Amino acid sequence: MTVPLSLSRWLRTERAALVPLAVVIGLGTGLGSVAFRWLITSITWLFTGTDDFSAAGRVGSPHFPGLGMWFLLLAPMIAGAVYGPLVYRFAPEAKGHGVPEVMYAVAQRGGRIAPRVALVKALASALCIGGGGSVGREGPIVQIGSAIGSGLGQWTRVDSDRLKVLVACGAAGGISATFNAPLAGPFFALELILRDFAAESFGAVVLSSVTASLLARAVLGDDPFLSLPAFTVHNPAEYGLYIVLGVVVGAVGVLFSKVLYLVEDLCDWVWRWPEWARPAVGGVVLGAVLLAVPQMYGVGYPILQNAVEGKYVVGFLLLLLVAKIAATSLTIGIGGSGGVFAPTLFIGAMAGSAFGAIGHDIAPGVVVSAGAYGLVAMGAALGGATRAPITAVIILFELTGEYSIILPLMLAVAMSAGVSQLISKDTIYTRKLLRRGIDIDKAVHPDPYEGQTIGRAVGPAPDPVPDDTDLKAAARILADSDRSLIPVVDQGGLYRGCVSARGIAEAMQLPSARAVTVAQIAELPEAVTADSTLDEALEAMADHAGTGLPVLDAEHDHVIGWITHRDVLTTLRSR
Repeated sequence: MTVPLSLSRWLRTERAALVPLAVVIGLGTGLGSVAFRWLITSITWLFTGTDDFSAAGRVGSPHFPGLGMWFLLLAPMIAGAVYGPLVYRFAPEAKGHGVPEVMYAVAQRGGRIAPRVALVKALASALCIGGGGSVGREGPIVQIGSAIGSGLGQWTRVDSDRLKVLVACGAAGGISATFNAPLAGPFFALELILRDFAAESFGAVVLSSVTASLLARAVLGDDPFLSLPAFTVHNPAEYGLYIVLGVVVGAVGVLFSKVLYLVEDLCDWVWRWPEWARPAVGGVVLGAVLLAVPQMYGVGYPILQNAVEGKYVVGFLLLLLVAKIAATSLTIGIGGSGGVFAPTLFIGAMAGSAFGAIGHDIAPGVVVSAGAYGLVAMGAALGGATRAPITAVIILFELTGEYSIILPLMLAVAMSAGVSQLISKDTIYTRKLLRRGIDIDKAVHPDPYEGQTIGRAVGPAPDPVPDDTDLKAAARILADSDRSLIPVVDQGGLYRGCVSARGIAEAMQLPSARAVTVAQIAELPEAVTADSTLDEALEAMADHAGTGLPVLDAEHDHVIGWITHRDVLTTLRSR
């Protein structure tokens, strides 16, 4: 199925086309988020008999009555045995925490993400989290939404700049639908994915974010994913403590990032067998961690909420902090699929609540609520680990709905991001790319051919055929031509696509072949104009080796020439 020619041209060229595209992506991502959450809950119930096992305590699963607590050794292994081969066979990029892959696709691949990633990521991450993996659902839904946006953009054949915006629309919709935070979604997409705040991009991602949030609210309700306590600054001296908190939590966020990749390196060094089996075998080790600290099962939002409500003592908070770093790092290291966004919030909540509890013990007249420090530390940890301070401030403001949190939050996040910048060159997301030799912050070395248009490479085009030409006549024309692809024009001479020898051969086998004209089987290859660069032309011709493509005028209405790989090579040799 292809997009009608007139609609395709409008989607590619008109600014207003971003509106329906953003809405469609928002709807798709909102539905994807709902389905993904349902999938996680369902798989968790299949293993544990509850929707979220992290707060269940030291109990067994009713579905494994003979095992008692020992079912925790079995759950990660079974889940890994399913999602390991799934990821290895169909979408290796679905392994890990997702956001770096999206950042790479936007920075290096023009926003192209294989559509199958959305389905594989959803299944793999749901199995990983439902089977005990101590990771979050936000990274996966960002990758799922981005794959939906990229898939729609590739189907409509928009240019690379617009395709990147559509990827960001999917990322914004994912964060918005998952956190019920329509304002944080766009800033996450712009600050981390697009790394650009252009007005056109902002409007599109906001529209997608709102659409996804509305759909998720209609299905799941308007309740926040966490019921966080009210926030109040009781003493002006606390502002100084929030600065200190930012420094401490910033260092903790960097520590989490370092340990995460250190454990991954250790797992790589130890593992010597097929990659598809790694999650299942490593699941036994993860199960041992869950046996020791069952609160690490899955995302762990109930535990996070208990911490900021002041239900844990300092020693247990620190135990949960260390255990989360270890469990999340191990889940990713053994080849698990899930995000690090929620674990970062979890780690921040534990560190902040412990900081507040100690402060309350030392100066109860100044520090009244330890949980308030846990709330602020969630944003500080996120700002330090990702160096996305705007997103960190906005998402905590949306989650609490308390304007009084703004000043302490901004202080802590600013300090956290500053400490992170001082002690680490990378973030929890960019480090994964740097380990592959990809530095998205570094200026690309100039390409001697960059920006050069196809210019002299354009050759004469074959004579076009009218769109009412029947198949037999078109077959004769192609048989007498040295091309296997020829342009099609309407009665007014306007370009309407191309017809190929393969397309004609397949159509002639249809029972109704006599009534078929070339207009009905015309395809619309990626547009190449006289102003297209050499790289753009080569990319467009990737699927048309040996045939070349028509060169169109600026309006894409007339064929003004033809371009082939031979023409490009001849031009390069002459320079």
